[in-house]
Amino acid sequence: MMPKRDTVQLAYLYFIPKPHKVGTPLRPIVSSMNMPTTGISKFLDKIIRPIFDKHARSTTIIDGVDLIHRLEAYTTNGYLKPKTYLCTFDITDLYTMLPQEQSLDILIEFLAQHGYQKVQNIPIDIIRKLAIIVIKENVFV
Repeated sequence: MMPKRDTVQLAYLYFIPKPHKVGTPLRPIVSSMNMPTTGISKFLDKIIRPIFDKHARSTTIIDGVDLIHRLEAYTTNGYLKPKTYLCTFDITDLYTMLPQEQSLDILIEFLAQHGYQKVQNIPIDIIRKLAIIVIKENVFV
């Protein structure tokens, strides 16, 4: 989980235009592949992802392809009716809108709710401390 001094760099922010929207707004992208907290983030994902997939994956849409597969299954199972309503929404700035402390609390609550005091012998208070580093020490140029 230690950053490699020869490859570590700050994440950087860039923007991609959305030409299909009125006024061509910009979509902010944060590229963070070599930031100092990447190792911790990858480690947390490796140990928590299987728990998330086990308990919440069935009710979570990951991306557009997953959405299409879910809609196909929805149709195949006969749930799509002429009166079914679908809606979409656009999140303009999720990165700065997530309350950090609340996000950490939700992570710990999720683990506790599913009976985890430890994940792979790591106490959940240590998982919280590692997550704090990833969330609060993430900076970009």
